Amino acid sequence: MSDSARIRPPWWLKYVNKVMIGLQKLGILGENGPVVLEVRGRKSGKLRRTPITPMTVDGQRYVLGGLPGSDWTANLRAAGEATLHIGRRSERIRVVELPPDEARPLLREFPIKVPTGVGFMKNAGLVTGPNPDEYEALAGRCPMFRLEIVNA
Repeated sequence: MSDSARIRPPWWLKYVNKVMIGLQKLGILGENGPVVLEVRGRKSGKLRRTPITPMTVDGQRYVLGGLPGSDWTANLRAAGEATLHIGRRSERIRVVELPPDEARPLLREFPIKVPTGVGFMKNAGLVTGPNPDEYEALAGRCPMFRLEIVNA
């Protein structure tokens, strides 16, 4: 993705992410809130943590990479596997990036399943509100990943 297609995250995101990661470590967010994705950096090799909010559709979990060109999505794409920290437990996952045609119906579900993400997407200038048509139009621009548990 070119730098011109990249959207700069809001100045406050790094600080909010640190708070969310801390709350998750303490087990305060529990099972139903955001979870923390831990993935190895594609350049540094260091483990990177990012709060994400997966959605479940037909028993399968998905996550929308909210900002085109974000580092966490590039790291996830490169690694193919990650760890989800959910409450006080962790699970190893494999990720599959969906092609735009498969992502479209899931993107329509996003404003319904993850209403807390609507404000973020709106503030980023990607949508004007919770209109499913606007989310569907993000197919191919914002990655959608299927999260699959890796059996130990």
